[in-house]
Amino acid sequence: MGRLAIAGSVMLLLLLCTMCRMALGITDGLLPNGNFERGPLPSQLRGTRVVGASAIPSWQTSGFVEYVPSGRKQGDMVLVVPEGAYAVRLGNEASIRQRLHGATRGARYSLTFSAARTCAQAERLNVSASGQSGVLAMQTMYSSNGWDSYAWAWVADADEVEVVIHNPGVTEDPACGPLIDSVAIKTLNPPRRTNKNLVKNGDFEEGPYIIPGTKWGVLIPSRVVDDHSPLPGWMVESLKAIKYIDGDSFAVPRGRRAVELLAGKESAIAQVIRTVPGRQYVMSFTVGDASNACRGSLMVEAYAGRESSKVAYESSGRGGVKRAVLPFRAASARTRLVFFSSFYSTRSDDLSSLCGPVLDDVAVVSVRARPFGLPKRS
Repeated sequence: MGRLAIAGSVMLLLLLCTMCRMALGITDGLLPNGNFERGPLPSQLRGTRVVGASAIPSWQTSGFVEYVPSGRKQGDMVLVVPEGAYAVRLGNEASIRQRLHGATRGARYSLTFSAARTCAQAERLNVSASGQSGVLAMQTMYSSNGWDSYAWAWVADADEVEVVIHNPGVTEDPACGPLIDSVAIKTLNPPRRTNKNLVKNGDFEEGPYIIPGTKWGVLIPSRVVDDHSPLPGWMVESLKAIKYIDGDSFAVPRGRRAVELLAGKESAIAQVIRTVPGRQYVMSFTVGDASNACRGSLMVEAYAGRESSKVAYESSGRGGVKRAVLPFRAASARTRLVFFSSFYSTRSDDLSSLCGPVLDDVAVVSVRARPFGLPKRS
């Protein structure tokens, strides 16, 4: 076979592979080079600054972008990378973007990425895709190592999607911007209520991608910055985030996923369910701790319409569960369910890291059916 024929066969094979990837759609997990381990050529770097919009494989950059190795010093500060050996830093008005093929029009996707503050005090990030955007504030850091993972969601309006992470800040030092690492995507399946539970996604099994190996979960930002929640069925309608956790790194009461309520009453999660006015219902839920050294007296305040309950939980910080029940009579065709922690708490092994009670397995049933967690009548 001649060289031209071989070259033609290789090109055809590459084209078919590309078409197959596009047909298969978006795959859950890290974006291509989402951990930035493949970096620019030496000729495309001026120190750590990236030169050229296409220097980082699979990404397009603009503005003051740095390619930062783990352990690099900046003054008295050591820059640590959470996964692998490299991350990127977004300086003044800098951005990274990647174009994805194979999205489903009308489907909801969530983006997860890890971020850390460096020398700026009031950092924030603008995340956008499909004409939708959200601003994620980074004033509060929830983990002691300086890194947090964030989730943001949107609805695709075409089969081609460009996701952008942009630092809108302007500081005196153009290099004082956030570090970004481990950018991943996940398709979110729309939750549905059933005849056994009026709450959608009450077990929290459907949610954003959790990056393997990270030990700090994923922050679900406040509802005011997110038109489409990355935690399907639920809204975060408070000033602070909640944390989405998995059983690989935390104690989860049931299944593989749950939420941790951080920042006291400033960290609330809510859902509006359909009810029949005047009908009696029972809401049941599980409270526990994430086995993350969050010790002491914890308390979850739960609301179902006009009814409320405070559920105390004494935590040893090593995992545990407590089942709670709240009966209520519906006053309208829509009933709001709200949960938040009564207190601020910090980990006993790290007084700078916020923690709180874990919420899982939320269910609402009509009393015409036996509520989950209640004994059968004799």
